[in-house]
Amino acid sequence: MSYQSNSKGELPHLKTSTAAPLQSRRSVSTSDRVAPDMGGAIPGQDGRRLKLSVRGLSKRYGDALALEATNLTVEEGEFLTLLGPSGSGKTTLLQMICGLVTPTSGQIIIDDIDHTKTPVHKRDIGLVFQHYALFPHLTVEENVAFPLQMRGISPRELRQKVQAALDMVQLGHLARRLPKELSGGQQQRVALARCFIYEPSIILMDEPLGALDKKLREHLQMEIRQLHQQTRATIIYVTHDQEEALALSDRICLMNQARIEQIGTPRDIYARPVSAFAADFIGTSNIFFGQVNSDQHSVRCNTLDAPILMPDHTFSNGDDVAVVVRPEQMQLNGDGANRLDGTVMDCVYAGSESRIIVKVGRDTQITVRTGLDTPSKGSRVTVSWDAAQSVVVCP
Repeated sequence: MSYQSNSKGELPHLKTSTAAPLQSRRSVSTSDRVAPDMGGAIPGQDGRRLKLSVRGLSKRYGDALALEATNLTVEEGEFLTLLGPSGSGKTTLLQMICGLVTPTSGQIIIDDIDHTKTPVHKRDIGLVFQHYALFPHLTVEENVAFPLQMRGISPRELRQKVQAALDMVQLGHLARRLPKELSGGQQQRVALARCFIYEPSIILMDEPLGALDKKLREHLQMEIRQLHQQTRATIIYVTHDQEEALALSDRICLMNQARIEQIGTPRDIYARPVSAFAADFIGTSNIFFGQVNSDQHSVRCNTLDAPILMPDHTFSNGDDVAVVVRPEQMQLNGDGANRLDGTVMDCVYAGSESRIIVKVGRDTQITVRTGLDTPSKGSRVTVSWDAAQSVVVCP
C-alpha cells in the first residue's frame, strides 16, 4: 500500500495494487435468511425493526464456561449496554457478535440473515476499542478516511464525509495532526468518527472510555449519547461502570457468572431489580436478608431487632428473600412504617447530598442519602421508610 498526494492539497487516497474494494455487506441468497424472532425485543417501540437476534449462543473453553446459552435481541437504532463485573461474559458475547470468537453453539442473526459463520470483515460491524487502535503514521483525517478508502468511494464524496465526521466530533481543526499529538480524549473521538463514518449495520464498543479520567469520561459519555441521537445508529456497548450504563443506555443487559441476570431500561433495573446481585451492582442499596414471616407481610432478619414490613410480593411463608431499599428512600427521624434505631458511624459529604452511614441491629450498616443538615458522628437516630418504597427479591 502507498499514499499519493496531489497538488490541490486534497486528502491523500489510499491505493491498493491488487485487492478489490471491500464490500460493506456480503452477498446474500434467499437461503441465508431466517425467520424473525422477537425474543427479548421491545415490541413495537417506535416501529423499529429487529436488528440483531442472538439465539442460544454459548462459549466454552474446554471445561470452562465463558457464556451459557444466551438469547438476546436488539432493535434498530437501540443503544444496548452489556454491563457486569469482570468474568461475567459480556466481552465474550460482544466478540462472538463481531466474529472475533467462534461460538460453541447458537446463532447470530443480523437483519434476518444468519451471520454465525460469516468472517469478521463481512459482517458490516464497526468496532471501537478501549485503546483507540489508530494508525500512528496517519493524520487524523487519514485515520477517519481509511474505512471509506478501503470501500473505494470517490475522492469528492470521501472528503465531504470526512469533514462531516470530524465536525461531528468537533475535531475539524486538528485534521492534519498525528495521533501522538492528541490527548487521550481527542484520540478516542477520532476512533468514534472513524467508526461512525461508514455507517455500519451495528457499532460495538468495548469499554471505549475505560482508559480516561473520570471528568473526561463523563464528558465523552455525553458526546457518545449525542452521536447516537444524531445518527440513530444501533450500538452495543460493553462496560463495568454502572453510572456509564445508566447515563447512556436505552436498555441495560446486566450479566453475572456467564449469563444474563436482568434486561430492562435503566429506570426499571434501578427501581425494580430482580435479584440481590442486580440491586447491589446497580447503584447503592440497603439489602436485608431474611425469611418471610407467617403473616406474609413482613420479613424476620436475624441481625435486626424488629421485623421489616414488605410490599406486595409472590413469596411464601418461610422463603428466603432480600428486601432492597435505596438510600434516597430512607429518612432520618422520619415517620415511615419501618423504623430502625441506630448510631451514626460516618457522614460523607458529596456536594449536593450527604451519605449517612448508620449502624442498626446487630452490626448491620445502612446508608441514607440526605440533603439536609447532617447529624454528628456517634449520635442516635431513627431510620425509617414505608414498605412500598422497598422491593422484595431472591437473595
